[in-house]
Amino acid sequence: MLGNLGFTELLIILMVCLLVFGAKRLPEIGGSIGKSIREFKRSMSEANDTINSSADDRLPPSRRMDAPSTTSSEGDPKRLSQ
Repeated sequence: MLGNLGFTELLIILMVCLLVFGAKRLPEIGGSIGKSIREFKRSMSEANDTINSSADDRLPPSRRMDAPSTTSSEGDPKRLSQ
């Protein structure tokens, strides 16, 4: 949707915002929007970490990501045949 906006359309939107909010208020609004986006991203990553850690706790020890692997002492994986 925003891919179709050209330079003139963005300039018009900026001018309308400048007229509505004023020159002194625009940096404050931009800063508060930036803080809100950072807080949202941080809370989303915390939620994902919580979900992943609780899902990892429910797995049996052999299926966990941090479980010891089944490799031989030489570092090669164990083979089932041969």
